[in-house]
Amino acid sequence: MSVDGNTSVNRGMDRDMETGPDSGETSEANGGGDTSGAGDTNGARADDPSAGGDGGGTGVPDAPAGRLQALFEGHRLTPTQRRIAHSMVRRAADVPFLSSVELAELAGVSQPSVTRFAVALGFDGYPALRKHLREVAPAEPAPDTGAYNEYQQAVEAEIENLRHLASVLADPRPVERAGRLLAASRPLPVLGLRAAASQAYGFAYFAAKVHPDVRLLHEGGTMVHDRIDAAVRAGASTLLCFALPRHPREVVDTLAHAKGAGLTVVTVADSAFAPVAKVSDLLLPAAVGTGLAFDTACAPMLLGRVLLEAMCDGLPDAQARLEEFDARAAARGLFVE
Repeated sequence: MSVDGNTSVNRGMDRDMETGPDSGETSEANGGGDTSGAGDTNGARADDPSAGGDGGGTGVPDAPAGRLQALFEGHRLTPTQRRIAHSMVRRAADVPFLSSVELAELAGVSQPSVTRFAVALGFDGYPALRKHLREVAPAEPAPDTGAYNEYQQAVEAEIENLRHLASVLADPRPVERAGRLLAASRPLPVLGLRAAASQAYGFAYFAAKVHPDVRLLHEGGTMVHDRIDAAVRAGASTLLCFALPRHPREVVDTLAHAKGAGLTVVTVADSAFAPVAKVSDLLLPAAVGTGLAFDTACAPMLLGRVLLEAMCDGLPDAQARLEEFDARAAARGLFVE
């Protein structure tokens, strides 16, 4: 049996249970990476017992990306330096083999910025940082994709983003905690503005099939704070946010308002270094692709579906609601089989 969107309902419900100049500024078109001057952060909150040591809650300390994020922890990084860090995490397997010029091109910053970044981490310069990475995170260089055209390269980059997401999910505790928080919030506000609006809409569309009260916040303006206040008065305890580059200032302000109103903020963002991290209680990173004119967001979309699964695990009547919907849909002839 399946429901709208080919979401399986045979789920076993009884089991327990994220280019521009050196400033880091980018455009929404091809806007991937960290783009704001938000305060230093390392992703999932340090006081969250479910979060892994790599800042994104990966719980995979031996993974190259996890070791890189652990290296950045405890350092106050500028927006440009967070952009470099984000690029390094996304290309963790390649970084030990990149020159400072290549890393600068990858991150869209100047070569001196890469040198200053290495010094900020406590190294004499970038060669010392690269030597350290080769010693503590040995890895084979990625396969040569020079024979691929630009469209194939974009697909390959998304595949790599999904592989990184899989490594993050090796520790399911952050997602499981998020699922419990979402399931317990009545109502559940779901926020996503501009580039992230479609991610929020997709999550809210499916979540409404199993959650009794989902409130989509996908349009900004002066009303969004009012709608959050109304959700709090109605009993909401958690807000889910999808945040993708370019990161609108309005999203950061809205999350700050939500936290001030007493909501726990769970955020799916393109990076543990995204500007929304400082106003999130639990940040779950999923990288976006930047190889085309407009960013691609396969990993954030998949992470949203994973969150749906985790939320269903926290809703005892989710299976019954799905079956009820499917029966009504069949009676109405809603879908063409």
